[in-house]
Amino acid sequence: MDRYIEKNLEIQHIFQNYAAPNDIHPYSIDEGFINLTSSLNYFIHDKSMSRKAKLDNLSAMLQRDIWRETGIYSTVGMSNANPLLAKLALDNEAKKTVTMRANWSYEDVESKVWAIPSLTDFWGIGSRTEKRLHKLGINSIKELANVDPTTLKKEFGKVGLQLWFHANGVDESNVHNPYQPKSHGLGNSQVLQRDYHNQKEIELVLSEMAEQVTIRLRKAHKKATIVSIHIGYSNIEMKKSINAQMKIEPANLTKTMVKHVIELFRSKYDSGAVRQIGISYSGFADESYGLISLFDDMETIEKEEKLQTAIDSVREQFGFLAIQKANVLTEGSRNIERSKLIGDTLQVA
Repeated sequence: MDRYIEKNLEIQHIFQNYAAPNDIHPYSIDEGFINLTSSLNYFIHDKSMSRKAKLDNLSAMLQRDIWRETGIYSTVGMSNANPLLAKLALDNEAKKTVTMRANWSYEDVESKVWAIPSLTDFWGIGSRTEKRLHKLGINSIKELANVDPTTLKKEFGKVGLQLWFHANGVDESNVHNPYQPKSHGLGNSQVLQRDYHNQKEIELVLSEMAEQVTIRLRKAHKKATIVSIHIGYSNIEMKKSINAQMKIEPANLTKTMVKHVIELFRSKYDSGAVRQIGISYSGFADESYGLISLFDDMETIEKEEKLQTAIDSVREQFGFLAIQKANVLTEGSRNIERSKLIGDTLQVA
């Protein structure tokens, strides 16, 4: 992952040879959007060339520079309309062409966007959304684009209207003001490297993940009032995943949050091999907020808070693995392995 991020930064610098930083929007670790409106004529001087041809030529130059400087082959989706059509062109055509480039415009909506073979090949539609669309009798992008939008709004709310607009090639987002979703929670999930049959091992991973998310909670200076878990069973099990949540008193201490996660897990799990685990906290309150009971031992609580602050400080300076419990050395632990993975997402393909 270190190497991946290093190459990503190299490519981001190459982008800046063609556009100003505020015209570039990193979308993920391996994709990004570039608005070339201001720089297109600067690089391509041939006035007889159409805008579409200029864009294709400039994209070819960009691909060449990326390959020469990094050895990486890149694909480019283009559009003179909006970022959505550029993304769809990238995912559904560019990766299949000899030049590894494709350009989609509003004129291509009916012939190309509506021809996308699967609903899940369309940006923003996952398997769950696909199932809900199937229940409405919608089995293709063309059917999605031609359905009564009020039907979609009734089923999905505002997201339904967005799906309808997108299926018609309409997207109001732009590189300069990218959509920033509001954070409604903090979470983490992982697919285990093998099936976990032993409940103690499952609880060990849950505890480790609960601790990692709790650290992020304290960094955000928040306390959580809702704990949620996701337990995905192995393919060998004929069981539905566990998705459960519980309300708690506002908290952000590791010991407390781990306790709640394990309690919730034990209340829902009976047996079975587990392959996927997810934890999230939500219902945030400011870290200064707290409920004190007459039965609480304030001295013990203050000691726990001071200890946690000290541990956080050491980890901040020397890394997460600087302080660990002994069970990190057991076979079921994932802390050491996951510490080698870097970061959440940063997108050019």
